[in-house]
Amino acid sequence: MDRQLYDKYSRQILFAPIGAQGQQRLMDSSAVLVGCGALGTSLANLMVRAGLGRLRIIDRDFVEESNLQRQTLFEESDAREALPKAVAAQRRLRAVNSSVAVEGVVADLTPGNAAELLSGFPLILDGTDNFETRYLVNDAAVSLGVPWIYGAVVASYGLTMTIRPGESACLACLLESGDARAAAGVEETCDTVGVLGAAVQVISAIQAAEALKLLTGNATSLHGRLISFDVWSARYQAIGVARRDDCRACARREFTYLSGQAQPHVTLCGRDSVQIHERSRQLDLPALRARLAATLADVRANEFLLRFRVPATAAAGQAAARTGDADVAAAAGASPAAARTAAGAIAGYEVTVFADGRAIVKGTRDPAVARSLYARYLGA
Repeated sequence: MDRQLYDKYSRQILFAPIGAQGQQRLMDSSAVLVGCGALGTSLANLMVRAGLGRLRIIDRDFVEESNLQRQTLFEESDAREALPKAVAAQRRLRAVNSSVAVEGVVADLTPGNAAELLSGFPLILDGTDNFETRYLVNDAAVSLGVPWIYGAVVASYGLTMTIRPGESACLACLLESGDARAAAGVEETCDTVGVLGAAVQVISAIQAAEALKLLTGNATSLHGRLISFDVWSARYQAIGVARRDDCRACARREFTYLSGQAQPHVTLCGRDSVQIHERSRQLDLPALRARLAATLADVRANEFLLRFRVPATAAAGQAAARTGDADVAAAAGASPAAARTAAGAIAGYEVTVFADGRAIVKGTRDPAVARSLYARYLGA
């Protein structure tokens, strides 16, 4: 490496297990990060500052003011502009270290695109906020034979485990018992119990250290445990996890999440929101903005997304019921009772629409309500 880069990473090079050779290996390597929320921003920041050669960041969400308490790459201006997190992170990280190739991808990781987005990288990093996506990442990683580093944080507590397909237990070995889809829905979330930024920093630091071991040729130093830490009680645990002979993923190679058999709607972390996965259509955002602005006062857009609010008035809800939204919700798969609820409570939500047809409906956890709003303002 040239003198400038040597000076930039000199304090890391002085760390004997890495040295100049390990630093060069890191600079020649790459990783893909799924999710750029609390864990993702902290982990991306650590890896880029350490000198990772290339980082791809995949995230479907946009920046909000409530993110700033723990999502360390974002600023108030990002929230005001409702920038996609992948875009805001790419801009910030390129300013942090111009020698690293940072690529932000505004996308929802799905069974249809997982292989394309994750292939070609020697390491996958977990910055996600829901178990459906983690199971999908696990399926993809095991299928590709690529290691990945699991991490999760809620309240003051977090945990992480490095998963090496064929050598260690996978996430399905660790978490699945009986019906994996049922098991994935019983965890507390930051939407229900909150989250401390300090817990995020501890877990992302362990994840980053594990990533550096893998990418600098120090795999023998991997801890090989499920690590958990509670920053409030200072309670720490390191538990060995054995591979399961009957694991559907790494033993039987049944990739139910990668095949799309077990991918429901996703309720996003940190607020009451439902994502609509309408990927079979492409939206003309300028045209949609012009159409919505004719009837809605609060419609905002940038080159990446469009966001609008449904007026929070009882009259709007009554009008929704009169104009047939109950029928629309019922046609979308809701029960008659849920459809009537969706029609009567349709006011007071915020809808963010992406060009690929996806939408995030804020203000509800009920898929029927979200589908009803989507059908009313964007068409069935």
